[in-house]
Amino acid sequence: MEPAFPRDLLLFAVAGFLAVAASTARIHSGNFDPYYADHCGGVVPPQPPIVPESASAYAKLLQFRGGYFSADGRGAGSGSGSGHDLRRTVTFTPMMMYKTKSEDVINLQGTLFFVDPNVNAIFGNPKNRRLREFHVRAPKIPVRRGMAKFRLHGYWSRSSGKLCMVGSSVIFPNRSFDVVFKLNYPLKSSINSSFVSGVLESLGGDGAGGVDHFGTVSVLALSSKSVDYEYSLIEKEGGNGSFGEFDDGGGDNLSSEKLGQGLCSALKRNSAFDLEYGSVCDGGNCNPLGTDVGFLPKAMRFTMTQCSEQGKMQLLLKFQNVTNVYYGYYTFDPSTTLIGEGEWDSKANRWCAVACRILNFSTSLTDAFAGDCSIKLCWRFPATFSVINRHPVVGRMWSNETVKDFGYFDKIKFWGHSDGLPGVKYKYGVKGSVRKPCEIKTGKHKGKRYPNSDSSDMRFDMSIKNKKGQIALGYSSPLFVGDRRVDLPFHLYEDSYMLKANRTENAVQLDSSHSPLQNISYTMRFTPSVTFELGRENLSSKAVDIFAEGTYNRETGLLCMMGCRYVAQSGAEVYKNGSMDCEIQINIQLHPLTGKATEKIKGSIESTRVKSDPLYFDSLELASSSMYVEQANESILRMDLEIVMALVSNTLVCVFVGLQLFHVKKQPEVLPFISITMLFVLTLGHMIPLLLNFEALVTNHNRQSFFLGSGGWVEVNEVIVRVVTMVAFLLELYLLHMTWSARHGNDSPKGLWVSEKKVIFVSLPMYISGGLIAWFVHQWRNSHRSPFLRQGRLGLMLPPNQLARYQQLSFWGDLKSYAGLILDGFLLPQLLFNLFFDSSVEALSHSYYVGTTIVRLVPHGYDLYRAHSSAWNLDLSYIYANHRMDFYSTAWDIIIPFGGLLFAVFIYLQQRFGGRCILPKRFRGTPVYEKVPTVGTIEL
Repeated sequence: MEPAFPRDLLLFAVAGFLAVAASTARIHSGNFDPYYADHCGGVVPPQPPIVPESASAYAKLLQFRGGYFSADGRGAGSGSGSGHDLRRTVTFTPMMMYKTKSEDVINLQGTLFFVDPNVNAIFGNPKNRRLREFHVRAPKIPVRRGMAKFRLHGYWSRSSGKLCMVGSSVIFPNRSFDVVFKLNYPLKSSINSSFVSGVLESLGGDGAGGVDHFGTVSVLALSSKSVDYEYSLIEKEGGNGSFGEFDDGGGDNLSSEKLGQGLCSALKRNSAFDLEYGSVCDGGNCNPLGTDVGFLPKAMRFTMTQCSEQGKMQLLLKFQNVTNVYYGYYTFDPSTTLIGEGEWDSKANRWCAVACRILNFSTSLTDAFAGDCSIKLCWRFPATFSVINRHPVVGRMWSNETVKDFGYFDKIKFWGHSDGLPGVKYKYGVKGSVRKPCEIKTGKHKGKRYPNSDSSDMRFDMSIKNKKGQIALGYSSPLFVGDRRVDLPFHLYEDSYMLKANRTENAVQLDSSHSPLQNISYTMRFTPSVTFELGRENLSSKAVDIFAEGTYNRETGLLCMMGCRYVAQSGAEVYKNGSMDCEIQINIQLHPLTGKATEKIKGSIESTRVKSDPLYFDSLELASSSMYVEQANESILRMDLEIVMALVSNTLVCVFVGLQLFHVKKQPEVLPFISITMLFVLTLGHMIPLLLNFEALVTNHNRQSFFLGSGGWVEVNEVIVRVVTMVAFLLELYLLHMTWSARHGNDSPKGLWVSEKKVIFVSLPMYISGGLIAWFVHQWRNSHRSPFLRQGRLGLMLPPNQLARYQQLSFWGDLKSYAGLILDGFLLPQLLFNLFFDSSVEALSHSYYVGTTIVRLVPHGYDLYRAHSSAWNLDLSYIYANHRMDFYSTAWDIIIPFGGLLFAVFIYLQQRFGGRCILPKRFRGTPVYEKVPTVGTIEL
């Protein structure tokens, strides 16, 4: 009889699933008509849809993302006034849109997403939880926290702009909310009708305060892009004559023809800005957002919502209290956002705009509108860079009100640093030449090659260390080499890491001059920790930007530059009438292209001011272990070779084990004389790398191939190597099984297990003693008194938490190396077994023990060749003769092969002349003679 338990369990599961499905999708496309008639019939009367006729052309008009929402008149979530909560958004996506019998009405479905860290405070937690209440537990499907999703069905009227939909939540596992969603879309597109507003109301049957009732959520978003947008605000200004207060600094600006792909594209690539305020900042006279937001913005970002190549645009000005202006790009908070219109001034080659505050949103989001349009701003694209001006966009913002008027603020400077533009020139020597000459020792650099000034090797990551040993990480990148603009990608998602150079109009070929010296300008940035000290300035984890220019000598690899950096007022979190310190000397010595792995880029950043000067700071040490392209290519070629060698090596192991199996099949009587300890060591030697390297195969090599650009070749071949290693492991395991079975057979000679125990008693203490020695050496190398403690391979100090993790990883690496040493001496147990049993049986075939020994010893010979043939090697790329899997050095590469070959010779002698033939005669034991009867004289 078939057991009923599984069937009952299946029925229960199906019933539970149906109950959950019914409870989490109460309003759907099949039953929404009565709900819609009750709650939306008076807003947009329903019409029969014409299913085959799609109306998806209106989808872009109705959709919005990055909107703002509040619950019952309250801000949804905390921190709305601090400027830090940038994750609160609402998104509406229409789909499955069909025409109806009425040309004015569109039938549609859609999804509504609310994202907020505190979204459960609105939807997830009921106000009054009843006693003795239970819910059907939903399947344990991962649910993204901080999100509420609703699936809606309804109609939209084109003439009135009203949208009304009903639906249910689909993301909460324990309950479902029935809702009605109402939106008002603007009938025309202009600055005064740019918002979409509406409400989401709960239809919970339990009424207000019930477990499935959450009240009202108001929504405010920006309407989508429209080709019929009316630029009424900027046209009311009567052109650019009202922007006369803008001071362009007297420099040349890029014209629209030189901006590359057009005005809109140039602004989109340069839309992130830092803000600089005046010296007086009291009573809100600095804040363009007023006094209610509770913070002074550090950064601003433009988001273009409308833009025409004729030179007009609508934009949002988003102010943030964080320096990373890319964070929260799609968010929209009316308290920290201005909306405006701009126009390109073709005569002055600049953008000018008028911005408005969003008013009346605190009471009800549905009543919000754009007002107080007294804010003006202009920005330009400088045509010339220098050491004191590296910003692709500079501008000013000011108020048209008087000092006594509400909403007035002082002028604010802003500059962008996102991307450069084509056609920009560079002017050297604006602040004078390098004051302190660089020392050049020609004999020291004789016969060495250094990177060319126009190669991508000139960009490198770096670490900065002050006198107290505190570390800051950053990068250095050339901006101009001579008159040529250098464009190096700063983001990991760029397709190429090679240098791209754009020549300016008056550029000359770099190779036209025979002089080794080349003018060069650099951008250097490093981000210190909170405790990092740089003179008397409180950095507060702000990134430090140094703009430098000077000369590069391609014969000596020496960069000799002077630099400038902005210095904020003491204790200021934002730039307030900051000054520029140009008394900075920078010397950097690049390492040769054929340098050794221990060689690094070294340099110093020094202040040439006197110590009593407020801007003076102690010398900073610069170091970098960045690799050159030539070295990376060499490593990739070597990796390809090592992959083949590893594959051949593991294949030979399989062949030699197969020959041993063939040997014991022809002579099965020799099986009991094989040391089980030896086979156990070999089996573990093939199993442990498979287990320890499985995670590295999945994770570490992804970063390795990304760094070296191997394009997946490494991963594919690593898999092949692991498969061959698995085959070798299975063959060794099969040989171990055969030996174990033969040892337990009735025909097995006596005394074999006694000799095997003696092998274990001798070899096991040796292995343990060697492990303890390896542990003590590891502890000594990583002790607090050792200079290697806080200095890794990169020569950098590590924080305590990273130091502990590094020591743990290093310990496991030392253990794996010691395990490789044991595997190198795999013949030791067989040698001891032959010695104790005095066996002369040819238990191991010559091809097996000689071939396996050679396979174990060849990597050490290769490591010697690799160390002397290539001056620069990357440990991360070692695949064959991996330093993490065995002991490798000049000494070990000589000792280990000598010991391995000596063991092979001993095995050969033992199998030919007896197990104790390798001992002196007096230690070989007393021979036993057979007594022979004597013949007497009488018998003779």
